Amino acid sequence: MMSATSSRISTSFRSMKRRRVTNSGRARAESKPTGAAKFSSRWLVYLIASSQIPRTYVGVTTDFPRRLKQHNGELKGGAKASRAGRPWVCACIVRGFENRSKACEFEFKWKSFSRKLPRKPKDGHSEDQGSLALLKHREAALDRVKCLLDCSHLQIEWHGI
Repeated sequence: MMSATSSRISTSFRSMKRRRVTNSGRARAESKPTGAAKFSSRWLVYLIASSQIPRTYVGVTTDFPRRLKQHNGELKGGAKASRAGRPWVCACIVRGFENRSKACEFEFKWKSFSRKLPRKPKDGHSEDQGSLALLKHREAALDRVKCLLDCSHLQIEWHGI
């Protein structure tokens, strides 16, 4: 039989083994999966857009619905950079990353190309700098990332705003 303290510890530290009593009355070790045992294909990169101001945000997560609630202030843990644009809506999700490292590399490249690309059209026409223009800008940066990295295994889903 487990004490309340060891129960709290084993739920806090998933790699710890709990003792489970079998029908024969003997204790048997039972291990819980560690964080590394998560499915690697769960990592995704997302683009959210503010419904209040012309601003977008790119991030990485394994649980997009929870993360969006954090950005919108419904749960603790949202990024400080996304506080000003609440509420946020999903604009794009890129799924199928091998691991967190690959997802973070993709996120970094996407953000990097977004900063490097010129915001004004080359033809000289002034374009509205609202959310639609920002999404077009992010899409152009995403196209550059797709040329640089092998993205054939990724699923890219754009969502209407």
